[in-house]
Amino acid sequence: MPKRTRIINDPSELVPLLQTFQSGQHKQVFNLLLVEWMTKGDLENKMGCDVSESITILKECGLLESQWHMPEPGKKPEKEYHSSYSKVQTNFQCSFEDLSEIIMLTFHPYEEIKDIIEELEELVEKGNHSMSSLTRAMNKSPIYVRSLARRSPKLTVMGQRLKINEETE
Repeated sequence: MPKRTRIINDPSELVPLLQTFQSGQHKQVFNLLLVEWMTKGDLENKMGCDVSESITILKECGLLESQWHMPEPGKKPEKEYHSSYSKVQTNFQCSFEDLSEIIMLTFHPYEEIKDIIEELEELVEKGNHSMSSLTRAMNKSPIYVRSLARRSPKLTVMGQRLKINEETE
């Protein structure tokens, strides 16, 4: 199957990608899945460790696709995974100030930016979903707010709006 190219038009999309690939384990799992479809068990055998977090993070970034693997008769089907993309193309322009904020938010330990992430989550939980309204309420740039939302496990960026994630699985 030919590989696809991930197109990034919003610089804040770099936040989860850079966070994902700063981990050697996540990168190794991604590299294995570039080559072939593998189940979680297959990955754990090759890696020698639990890969649940890697699979979750790669799925959240939109880098994995999954399908059901039909085993031998009498055994339960398992999900198997494969990388969705083999290339990336970026198509955005931003100021160095915005880029520096993106990099800062990407690599700061969660505990150091936890308070401001929780402030954003509270605003969204109270019904403030509009990006323009959130930027005014927090006195921050739209790129900063989108990047901050991408660090939050509770929020999803939907164009010019933020929403609370629905619990799945």
